[in-house]
Amino acid sequence: MKKLKNIAPIFIVIILSYFAIKPFFLPWFFPIHDDTQVQRVFEMHKSLSDGMFPVRWVSDLGYNYGYPIFNFYAPLVYYIGAGSMFFGFDALVATKIMMVLGIILSGVFMYLLAKEFWGRGGGLISAVLYLFAPYHALNIYVRGDVAEFYAYAFIPLVFWGLWKIYKQEKWMHVIVASLAFAAIILSHNLTAMMIAPFIFVFSVILSLKAKNKTRSLLFLSLFLGIIISSFYTLPVFSEMKYTNVLSQIGGGADFRDHFVCPIQLWDSPWGFGGSTPTCVDGLSFKIGKLHILFFLSSLVSLFFFIKKQKLKFWIGVFSILSVFLAAFLTLNYSFSIWNSIPQMAFIQYPWRFLIVIVFFISFIGGSVVLLLRKFPRLFFTPVVLLVTLAIVYFNAEIFTPQTVLNKTANDYTNDYHLRFTTSKISDEYMPVNFYKPKNFDEIPSSVISETKDIKIVSESKKTKKVDTKIIALKETEVLANLAYFPAWKVYVDGVKKEYSYSDRGLLIKIPQGEHDVRLEFVQTPIEKLGNLLSIAGILILIIGIIIFQRQTSKSKV
Repeated sequence: MKKLKNIAPIFIVIILSYFAIKPFFLPWFFPIHDDTQVQRVFEMHKSLSDGMFPVRWVSDLGYNYGYPIFNFYAPLVYYIGAGSMFFGFDALVATKIMMVLGIILSGVFMYLLAKEFWGRGGGLISAVLYLFAPYHALNIYVRGDVAEFYAYAFIPLVFWGLWKIYKQEKWMHVIVASLAFAAIILSHNLTAMMIAPFIFVFSVILSLKAKNKTRSLLFLSLFLGIIISSFYTLPVFSEMKYTNVLSQIGGGADFRDHFVCPIQLWDSPWGFGGSTPTCVDGLSFKIGKLHILFFLSSLVSLFFFIKKQKLKFWIGVFSILSVFLAAFLTLNYSFSIWNSIPQMAFIQYPWRFLIVIVFFISFIGGSVVLLLRKFPRLFFTPVVLLVTLAIVYFNAEIFTPQTVLNKTANDYTNDYHLRFTTSKISDEYMPVNFYKPKNFDEIPSSVISETKDIKIVSESKKTKKVDTKIIALKETEVLANLAYFPAWKVYVDGVKKEYSYSDRGLLIKIPQGEHDVRLEFVQTPIEKLGNLLSIAGILILIIGIIIFQRQTSKSKV
């Protein structure tokens, strides 16, 4: 009976999440700002099928020249989506599965965290506040920012893992905290950048009351999270120069043009447009009136009911201050901070700090149950359920797309859509000043271009390897239609050969005669170092399990 009571709220969260995900059960899809999700899942699956792991390069995007998108952008969510395709689902269904899972996990993980502080009833209220936050709906059905709402899901899990380390000192919780922190980084590095200072301060608060061993475990878990994600983070910082990613800073995404007006945090019309430099945007940045109401109620519960529980009290104070700080960073009043920290320009939109606001408001909002306990015990559970249903009722209507598109997986993954339509949407992962075809007919169909001096006998193309047999009528320079990236190596008749590159691809000098030309994607030294660090982080977790089990066994003897 006790176990049933413990898991029943989780089932309630999952059941209620239906009202956040029901559009995904339609046979087709819907328009979103980042309309590249199905294509990315498809390309991730193709790269994995071709034997590339970790996936760094995709072959069809970038106008069929390919580019290293997963070296720089949110690989974790697409591994999940591609994994579904290995079970026989097409790219569209796999994308829906990927998105639905991320949505549900946000509520489940928030419940686990908030339950530790406010009990099952408070955990349920926090979970539903988090799941049905307007900003969550914005990321799902308007922006289509799957990477960000996956990071959103893992944020509560990191805090839960750190809290459990403080309470129990179990290595299993170190594993949870480190993997969850790594998951945030691998889901959306910008969210990791925004939430990391808050995670660090939370760890410091816990460490002030913790034993030396516990204090070490708290910070070790965060360090391991960074190490485990090194296969991704090291190349992000060191190899960005080979792409045009920096073009995304400034221009239409200049943070100076995207501060929120204070009234918009209280209420702003729901829309499916874009962010503008004015107070009249095409999309809503409201926190949610119910969320703010619960936040204000939590101030009462915090100072009147848990003041004697000093650690929980100070974590509550920290949460409240975090809400105000994050809200401040969305407003133009914080311009001097944004302007003085160059790295913040990567965040692009100050309203992205809504993710921090919503997390802390939802978490602290669950403390309202301390007020509800004034009800007779018999009525407590029905009142909690009524409050929970009210949150769903008043917010479920925004968890719906603008319209439905009568499209199948093939509409998103055919050659034209991948190599031209999608490539035009997202071409920042190509080299700077690389030539971009103006129409589909300009896109090369083969890797090696055939000319009057070159005859292509055969060509076999996979994501990380291209084998071509050619006949050169004379010594000449061959053009390989691949976007330059230092991982590409060239072998002619099995011998490694140096090459140059232009704004149209790789240039390879070939002697007269018949030759086997191989182009192979070989991970760079920094990528290999990142892989080794990630493996080392995983090994530390495994070794920790072994040591902890031995210590536990000895203590029982």
